[in-house]
Amino acid sequence: MNQLLAIAADLVAIAVLAFGVYFPRHHRRDLVVAFTGVNIGVLAVATVLGSSTVGLGLGLGLFGVLSIIRLRSDEIAQHEIAYYFASLALGLLAGLAGKLTVVTGGLMLLMVVALVVGDHPRLFRRYRQQTMRLDVAYSDEAALWSHLETLLKARVVNLSIKHVDLVNDTTVAEVRYVVAAAVTR
Repeated sequence: MNQLLAIAADLVAIAVLAFGVYFPRHHRRDLVVAFTGVNIGVLAVATVLGSSTVGLGLGLGLFGVLSIIRLRSDEIAQHEIAYYFASLALGLLAGLAGKLTVVTGGLMLLMVVALVVGDHPRLFRRYRQQTMRLDVAYSDEAALWSHLETLLKARVVNLSIKHVDLVNDTTVAEVRYVVAAAVTR
């Protein structure tokens, strides 16, 4: 019975995370399917492993293998990796614990709350990041910095020049900047 409570807690946590937090903020249906599918799969495997004598070591090995899997077909953003990691961890917690304890439930809640807060649209909402290809080859970083501030109408806080092509007269730079308060929605 207690194992059913752990499974129910996992299902509630992944539903809140995928349908209540991730999708309303990022609108990627494909990743909602991935997060829930990974969670349920890991929950099932971890539940079986948790009931066997080799459960913990094998479960941690499984967690390590699954956590390094990168989807080769699509690049995913850092915040999406966090959701994948949480999906994996929620399934492992519920499956390997075998029962819902205060600690297990608290850790599951902590993971969901961490993503709710850390990925909240109001947190650092004026900060942006772009990779830009410019039609001028900038060899002077200060000049590029000034040009980007004018172009973006924002304060540049970090600049990394990725490529300067003197033949084709282009510059590729990754820029992090803060937009004016009037520009944010």
